[in-house]
Amino acid sequence: MDTSDESLAAAAARGDRDAFAMLLDRHYDRLFGLCWRLTGDRTEAEDLTQDICAALPAKLQSWRGEARFATWLYRVAVNAAHDRRRRAASRTHASLGWGAWEVNRKAANLEDATRRDWLNGAMAALPQDLRDTLALTMGEDLTQAEAAQVLGLSEGTIAWRISDVKKRLRALVQEEATE
Repeated sequence: MDTSDESLAAAAARGDRDAFAMLLDRHYDRLFGLCWRLTGDRTEAEDLTQDICAALPAKLQSWRGEARFATWLYRVAVNAAHDRRRRAASRTHASLGWGAWEVNRKAANLEDATRRDWLNGAMAALPQDLRDTLALTMGEDLTQAEAAQVLGLSEGTIAWRISDVKKRLRALVQEEATE
């Protein structure tokens, strides 16, 4: 029988390299997929995934086993994506000096719509909290309860966010249909 993720995580936290390698083997592709959905950019997702994997041995020391390992790993990924966005915004703001409006305008202009399919483009247009929720529930097939646990929110908030995403996507489809 396969060793559970939780057993592997506990062993990896104690320094077992083979257990760590097995965890990465099991979860790397899904972690990369989540990072891609969170960032909307393959190169950025590759960098983020590598950063998470490099930091994971130290982070495993804080894993308490209160949630499934995969749920905990998703939370680590979401936090890492948020940290990366904050750092990028700070660097951009400091180098350009134009404030949040200019940073957001330039980020929107950098979107290369021809390289992304319609859903990735629609996700990029969503506020970050909705994108995170959508990436976890649709992209990772987590239940609303699991997504709530990863994001540290109530299940009702997740349900509201999903409803808001559906409303926004319907409006986008109608808008495109009338053009």
